[in-house]
Amino acid sequence: MAILQPIIDLAEICYAHGLRHVVLSPGSRSAALTLAFSRHGGFQIHPVMDERSAGFIALGMAQQLKIPVVVLCTSGSAAYNLAPAIAEAYFQHIPLLILTADRPKEWIHQHDGQTIYQSELYGKHVKKSYEFSSDYGNDDVAWSVNRIGNDAINLASALSYGPVHINVPIREPFYPTGSENLVPSEKVRIVKRAPVEKVLSTKMWHELLNEWDDASKILIVGGQHPKSDRLNKALSRISEELDVPVVGDSISNLEGSDQFIYHQDLILLLENSQELAPDLLVTYGLSLMSKELKTFLRNHPAVCHWHIGEDNIWTDPIKTVTRQLAVSDEYFFENLFEKIDYQLFVQNSDSENDSSFLAKWLSKSAIVRVNIENYLLNLSKINDLTSIDIVIKSLKSNSQLHIGNSMPIRYVNALGKSNALTGVFCNRGTSGIDGCVSTTIGAAMVNNTPTVLLVGDVAFLYDRNGLLINTLPSNLKIIVLNNGGGNIFRMIDGPAKLPELGSYFETKHGFNAKRTAEDSGLFYIAVHDLKSLHKNLTVFLDHTDISLMEIFTDPAHNADVWKGLKSRIREIN
Repeated sequence: MAILQPIIDLAEICYAHGLRHVVLSPGSRSAALTLAFSRHGGFQIHPVMDERSAGFIALGMAQQLKIPVVVLCTSGSAAYNLAPAIAEAYFQHIPLLILTADRPKEWIHQHDGQTIYQSELYGKHVKKSYEFSSDYGNDDVAWSVNRIGNDAINLASALSYGPVHINVPIREPFYPTGSENLVPSEKVRIVKRAPVEKVLSTKMWHELLNEWDDASKILIVGGQHPKSDRLNKALSRISEELDVPVVGDSISNLEGSDQFIYHQDLILLLENSQELAPDLLVTYGLSLMSKELKTFLRNHPAVCHWHIGEDNIWTDPIKTVTRQLAVSDEYFFENLFEKIDYQLFVQNSDSENDSSFLAKWLSKSAIVRVNIENYLLNLSKINDLTSIDIVIKSLKSNSQLHIGNSMPIRYVNALGKSNALTGVFCNRGTSGIDGCVSTTIGAAMVNNTPTVLLVGDVAFLYDRNGLLINTLPSNLKIIVLNNGGGNIFRMIDGPAKLPELGSYFETKHGFNAKRTAEDSGLFYIAVHDLKSLHKNLTVFLDHTDISLMEIFTDPAHNADVWKGLKSRIREIN
């Protein structure tokens, strides 16, 4: 082929910026891209035949590494199959660099194979879309490719992180002859973008502290957030020394204080929950898992609501935001505590916010926790809720937990995190069931820690193509909760009462994961009762290679257990 030097240099630009992982799917039109990265020698190349799985595997890697992962595919519908993962990465703020090979523009809609409209294919679900010119021998095009490559990587790596797309039209021929060597240019230009540290002015801090002083009941709520020791330490000091309740979902990764509140889904079912409404609400992180908490805060609006975060697009899901503070949450809460603590020291006084507000949250949390434990102890038949509780309590502290969408994440959120784990993850950017398995595979490939996925049967079956790669990570354990369909629809009042429940909502099936495990060489254990679960769980978790445990439960019994737990909490006086 004619050497496409700018594309060869693009690989070198990625390497110079610190990118090391490339997830690619086989294809012909993408040959120049594939060879540029594979022959570079500095990248770990991960071939994945299914583009949908490839996108999520890359997402799982970038989620852990916090630097862009390259995703590479051929032209046509192959590129469209990356869309679910790209949308998830966009809303979860995960950096990806997507490179889609394409036909030259003049061949679009000319009945030429694998040709679709790929320019700006992903719409608003990327931070930006670029497109190269197919005239790679032109000096201006070479300069443009260099500039765009640097710009795209810098943009994906800038807060808030996110996916960036480059569409790459390539003309034939695109396979090298035996005598052609793919070598980067001697002087590839690298453009580094300096990060900007955002801080609040003294004037703004005075305004915030005045609002804090005027508030009696202050509540801090965390949305989805990666584990941060700095953040957890700052929030622990605020809660313990200033008597402020801190509430978080399981994917908020709160840890380090006995005063953190985890069971808000069930706490808000108790009588007199209105006494838990704040005057000042401080939120941080991404989406809130708890619908009950969102509804509660909407129905009992705070007078002031600060949202902390470096988002480029500001959101207001509770409909009460009065201040948007575009700084990192670690910076904000560390400085907030220090300034309040210093102010109290100078004034030789105690904090004036209502300390009984924290006491009410803690009291109700303790009541719920005890009732959850007692309720579960009286359940003798295997079910999803009990199974998840047993699994979480069996995980070692060096484990990382990934959770599938639909009911598994709701169960975990209601139970609260029982062990100190290295991180809890779930694809809550779009909250789809697609990609749960592949995301966890990608995470386990780079995190060097025991990684456990809790996933429902439908989500597992939907994404089992992620297991069709040559080398699966040995540190991965998959637990499939097989209740024979979409069990969540039995928990929702609308579809649960319809005669079409089984046929069109639950979509009952008779499949299991055994043959998938065999095809992929996974150690497999089937569990049908609690005795078997207790007996096999340690063996499963201690197995030295990738393993899959399938827990079979009855969907009607699962619904009764879940509704029974909620009824028990509501009946507490």
